[in-house]
Amino acid sequence: MIAITLDNFQQVIVDQSKEKLVLVSFWAEQIPESVALRDKLAARLANLDDHIILATVDCQSQGQIAQQFGIEGLPTAILLKDAQPLDGISGPQDDASIAVFLDKHLPKAEDIYLEQAKTALANKQLTEATNAIMQAYQADNSRADIKLVLIDVYLQTGKASEAKALLATITLVDQGSEYQALMAKVELAEQAANSPEIKALEAQLKAAPGDINLNQQLAAQYSQVNRQEDALTILFRLVQAGDEGTKARSKELFLDVLKALPDGDPLAIKFRRKLYTLLY
Repeated sequence: MIAITLDNFQQVIVDQSKEKLVLVSFWAEQIPESVALRDKLAARLANLDDHIILATVDCQSQGQIAQQFGIEGLPTAILLKDAQPLDGISGPQDDASIAVFLDKHLPKAEDIYLEQAKTALANKQLTEATNAIMQAYQADNSRADIKLVLIDVYLQTGKASEAKALLATITLVDQGSEYQALMAKVELAEQAANSPEIKALEAQLKAAPGDINLNQQLAAQYSQVNRQEDALTILFRLVQAGDEGTKARSKELFLDVLKALPDGDPLAIKFRRKLYTLLY
C-alpha cells in the first residue's frame, strides 16, 4: 500500500495512473468499516503489483485530499485510470462484493500465469515456466493460447508425445503460425527420438539384452533426445540388478538424467522415489 500525501499525490495519482490502475482506499481510524475495506483490498491485491497500485488516504490527516475527491462518507474506494475515476465502491463490503468489483478490471488468474510462463520461457527458466503454465491450464484448459505455450514447454522438457497429443486438440481457427512452428518442432523431436543411431542400438540390444554397455549407451542416447523416461527405466533396471561396478556407473548416469529434469517434474519425483526405495 502507498499512503497518499500532498508530497506524492502527483507521482501516484497522476503519473502512475497513466501506466496502470490506481485504487484509492479512503479510511479513518474511527470508522472500523473503512479500515476493514482497506485491509481486505490489500489482501486481495497482494500479488498484483504489475497490474494495479493500492493507494490509501487517511482522511484524518489528509482531509484536503479527501475533499479534492469529493468524499462524503466512508468506507469508499475509487479506481483511477489516467487520473480519472473509472469505478468505485462505497459502504461496508464483504469479500464477495470486493471480488465482483475487482474482477471487472483485473486480469484473470490464468492470464497472469500465462504471462509468467512466457517470461520464464524467454529466460530459459523451465521449472518456473512449467509451474506457471500448468496453473494457467488448470484454470482454463480450453484456451488455445494457453495450450500453445504448454506445448512449447512440453517440447523443451522432452515431452514430445504430450505435445503432439495437445496439438491435436487445437481447432482449425487457432492453427496459425505459432501452431505451425510447434508442429514442425514436434516432427523434428519425433525424428530425433528415432534416429538411426538409436534404432541400431535397439537392434543390437534386442540381440544381446544382457549387454550392460549397450544398455548404458542406449540410455544415454535416449536422454540426449529427451526420451528421459525410457532412459531412466533402463538405468534403474541396471542399478537394481547389476553388480557393484555396473551399479555405480549406472547410478551415476541415472542421477545425471534426473538432474536434467526441471525441479518438481513428476517423472523426476517418480524415479527418485524408486531409487530411494531401492537404496533404503
